[in-house]
Amino acid sequence: MAIADRRDRERDARRRLIVTTARRLAENDGWDAVTTRRLSTEIEYSQPVLYKHFAGMDQIAAAVAVDGFGELAEAVRAASADATSAKDALYRVAHAYNDFARDNPATYDAMFTRTTTLPFASHDTPPQLTAAFDELRQVVGPVADEQDVDSLTEVLFAALHGMVVLGRAGRVRPDHDAERLGVLVAQFTGEGNRTH
Repeated sequence: MAIADRRDRERDARRRLIVTTARRLAENDGWDAVTTRRLSTEIEYSQPVLYKHFAGMDQIAAAVAVDGFGELAEAVRAASADATSAKDALYRVAHAYNDFARDNPATYDAMFTRTTTLPFASHDTPPQLTAAFDELRQVVGPVADEQDVDSLTEVLFAALHGMVVLGRAGRVRPDHDAERLGVLVAQFTGEGNRTH
């Protein structure tokens, strides 16, 4: 049994090395620079070894995406942990989401813009993807009132993603993220409907 355990650990370690190396290369040089040839050179394994773990680059990028969703869930959870109110939690989470996307652009691309076979919003969605949505849902619930929490969470997710994509593309004013996030939070907490 010890030999089988060791083989499993070695296999898991090789798989982890492939994924972390692909992510590092993508974050440094973009996804176009990540090829199986370059990966095999970087990790000093032959291409057939890579193919024992992944069928190709799409599966490697999907593994990076799954890791990213797990990290996003943790970032959102940590951001809301010390919140003093529902509005504060929502604002902190919106900032954490924005910061994650800014700090991990290639991982964010793997999660949301690259073509993937990862199942979203279905019974076989990986738990990391579900966890990220659930963490957003936790901060939306207290401000949902009579609205459907899942639908409202999807709207928050879509709004945050839209702001990230538009910001990265230079389609909105730079250096106004905090203001936009404040407006978004005000809309979700009902403060955006008040006249001043």
